[in-house]
Amino acid sequence: MQKIINVLAIASAAVSVAVVGSGLYLYVNRASIIDGIKSQAIEAVLGGSGLPGGLGGGSALPIGTPDLAPAAPNQATAPVPAGGLGVPQF
Repeated sequence: MQKIINVLAIASAAVSVAVVGSGLYLYVNRASIIDGIKSQAIEAVLGGSGLPGGLGGGSALPIGTPDLAPAAPNQATAPVPAGGLGVPQF
């Protein structure tokens, strides 16, 4: 029974050292990790490398909204009952 307890204690110590070590690694390298994530986010937003409009090799952003459908002038609305919606009129 003592051998099992010793094995569990060693395993627990190993897990604790791994958790503390990874936390310390993240704390020490937090600036470079944040910079890497920022650069990946900027690259994902711009759709490639560099700025749009030929400054960095990316394509220019479209001007206007040609992909949006124009609003229909006569959209159907739900009819309101003659007696209203049951809310008393003051």
